[in-house]
Amino acid sequence: MQGSPLDGGWVRIERGRITAVGRRPPPGGAVDLGDAVILPGLVNGHTHLEFSNCETPLDPSGGLPAWIERVVQLRRARPLVPPGNAPEPADAIRQGLAESAAAGVTTIGEIATLAPAAAYAAAAARGPRLRLFREGLGLSAAAIRQTTSRLAAEWGTSRGPALLGGLSPHAPYSVAAPLGRWMIDAARRQRLPVAMHIAESPDETPFLASGIGRFRHLLESLGAWPADLPPQLLPAADWITVLARAPRGIVVHGTFLPDDALAMARLARHRDRLAVAICPRTTLALSGRLPPLAAFRDAGVRVTVGTDSRASNPDLSVLNECRTLVDGGLASPAEALRMATRHGAWALMLEHRCGLLAPGRPADLTILRPTSPHPDPFSAVLDPTTQVIVTLRSGRVIHGEI
Repeated sequence: MQGSPLDGGWVRIERGRITAVGRRPPPGGAVDLGDAVILPGLVNGHTHLEFSNCETPLDPSGGLPAWIERVVQLRRARPLVPPGNAPEPADAIRQGLAESAAAGVTTIGEIATLAPAAAYAAAAARGPRLRLFREGLGLSAAAIRQTTSRLAAEWGTSRGPALLGGLSPHAPYSVAAPLGRWMIDAARRQRLPVAMHIAESPDETPFLASGIGRFRHLLESLGAWPADLPPQLLPAADWITVLARAPRGIVVHGTFLPDDALAMARLARHRDRLAVAICPRTTLALSGRLPPLAAFRDAGVRVTVGTDSRASNPDLSVLNECRTLVDGGLASPAEALRMATRHGAWALMLEHRCGLLAPGRPADLTILRPTSPHPDPFSAVLDPTTQVIVTLRSGRVIHGEI
């Protein structure tokens, strides 16, 4: 993804790293993959693996506030790691990592709400690399104290070659300004990236301005609205400025950001450290529109793609997200795949570990087999009949076999 496709190309891997890339003739002893396409390992820029055992997405009717209420009910009905259980990977996490590897994904930006790092560690060692964003929520003083204590106790538990740290103040409607600033300051001290859901719904604007509307009703029904003092809420533009204090920041979704000229101007100003993660099929389901990719492109902001979760999506296929953008006329196949590789790696602050096929890089590869002729390899990759046959992370096969 940093130059023209190589027809008849080859990749040499030694000790988990790419040591050379070339074109015909291949070196002696090469494994001939036949008619295949080799991509950099795909990057899922944003997902929630805790819902990976949902057979079908939750009902999206009523938009984001109604859907969030269903998500909370689901989470309360089946806690991810029940008290007293051994910290083994929960079934949903294990399923999500296996499904991701089968879809050609080698790196994931995961939002971890309650599951401890140990619930991910064993599965991540054998599957895709994880950037584990610890999520924080809290509007009342008591909730903020509880969240900061929990997060402080978890420092250092999200480390390792396949398990990397991050922080995620959830969203402007669920995080009071003091908590969000505390998390972003902590991320800056530890050189960690930050991700935050921003401008997901038109209902955010009246709530953040006046504390009224559907989000107020939702928070009151969930017992999350403070009974004493109203929380300090910040609009999208202010959160973008705060987010830019982190070493790297991801604005998740951003569906309605183009309606806010000030927020878009600040996003463009900080494009050297901020990216946007879009989840096309989730956005379409919950808002009835595709992400405003053209506006982000015009602002010069890097955009990556994510799958959100199986609570809002039928699968965890990054390629299906790319197909949605191409079919909707929002991107060319080459641009969509760049978003799913290079831009995703940059957004997760992993641009030196993944996203490119280049000597010295870890051998993260997605190998696909087209079933019919195509005019170019980008179209071949996004043909729905093309199959992922092998996925390698750091030279280790995590799906299929060679």
